[in-house]
Amino acid sequence: MGVSRDDLTQGARRALENCDKVIVRTERCAGFENLKDFAPTTLDCVYEKSRNFDTLNKKLAACVTDAAKDGSVCYCVDGSVSEDESCKIILKKLKGCEIFDSVSKSAYACNLTGITCGELTRVSAYGVESLKSCRAACVFDIDCEYIAGLVKEKLSDIFGEESDCFFVRCGRVSRIKIYEIDRQKDYDGTCAVTVQERDFLKRERYDYSDLEQMIRLLRKPDGCPWDRVQTSATIRKNMIEEAYELVDAIERDDADGVEEETGDVLMQAAFHSVLSEEKGEFTGTDAITRVIKKLIFRHSHVFGKDGAKDDREALGVWEKNKKTEKGQETVSDTVLAVPKNMPACMRAQKVGKRSAKSGMDFLSPVSAAEKLGEEIGELLDACVRQDGGAIAEEAGDVLFSAVNVCRLAGVDCEEVLQGATDKFIKRFVEFERLANENGERVEDMDDSRKDYYWMLAKDAVKRS
Repeated sequence: MGVSRDDLTQGARRALENCDKVIVRTERCAGFENLKDFAPTTLDCVYEKSRNFDTLNKKLAACVTDAAKDGSVCYCVDGSVSEDESCKIILKKLKGCEIFDSVSKSAYACNLTGITCGELTRVSAYGVESLKSCRAACVFDIDCEYIAGLVKEKLSDIFGEESDCFFVRCGRVSRIKIYEIDRQKDYDGTCAVTVQERDFLKRERYDYSDLEQMIRLLRKPDGCPWDRVQTSATIRKNMIEEAYELVDAIERDDADGVEEETGDVLMQAAFHSVLSEEKGEFTGTDAITRVIKKLIFRHSHVFGKDGAKDDREALGVWEKNKKTEKGQETVSDTVLAVPKNMPACMRAQKVGKRSAKSGMDFLSPVSAAEKLGEEIGELLDACVRQDGGAIAEEAGDVLFSAVNVCRLAGVDCEEVLQGATDKFIKRFVEFERLANENGERVEDMDDSRKDYYWMLAKDAVKRS
């Protein structure tokens, strides 16, 4: 039918004249006027009996395919066959169908609103959740306020709620803000929205591909002198710093900080992908594709045949698949794979955990603590002998043994050490404050006065 009274083609008219039955998806459109002389059967009643868009299209398609069993049928839809979901279902089921396409709802809306962007994404409002980041979009079938709300939310996420868009209804065009899409007076099957992104530096919203584009702009000859000279090696520590800042924001339960630091971590990832792209190694899309495929493979309890009743079993499946993926055949392979640049405490705990899977481990935290006592004795002996090399070696053994005790006791060494450090800082600050209040300087005290104020500080911190 197309979208107006002038859209019926000569070929479509001949088909209508020669078929046994004419079925119209809806009579609530301008193109229906062209079909009244053919005694059409309308399917508007199907809309009222359908719970959702998917059910509606299946029922519409079933009505047409059932009718086709008794003779030739012309199924007429408003807009284009290529944009109609019920037509797509019919074409899969019935072979040899003849198509007489017409002006699509999206083409009509774009012509009215003057969208010039060649990279246009067209989607029905009932499938708007599938819309991804794009330079321009046309969303049609906005036939009620609820659907308009869904369209508003999706376009706000991509383009920003303050961005301008064009609202089309019955051939009339209004320029509105995206947040106003669900605030219009009336909605019907002719309603559509078109929107086109603004110049790069003036947009309301950006996505990951824009982040990569920003890095490319900064590295251009007329970009930033600092960004131009960076390599993956020169900025490698920046990723560690940004990751720590993100974790710090998480621990402070600072939602705004988490948002900011997450962006900084993503920026570092984008920087490395652009640097690799410049060398012809890989692109950001390659990296994202790889991690998605990795997640699919490792979650075989979700996407494959493995099962997992709880988080522990799920982790077991993950570890099994990871070993397969990495080609790790022995426990030593997994131990060697622990990154050397991890924080030392975290690395020691991970190495101990992986090596324990071979069966070589202490029986309990108690037996590990006994070993820790032995190592402390050896460290004391080295200190008495003032053997610098032995002191360093035995100090390392003490720390590694302490990590083993914590691991077997179910304690995260990194977290508890951070907690102990924070506790010491609080006590020290209170210790110095109490001394200063009494006119004493920590630097001038003897050991007995320091012990006195330290005990006061411990009590004060405990009560706070």
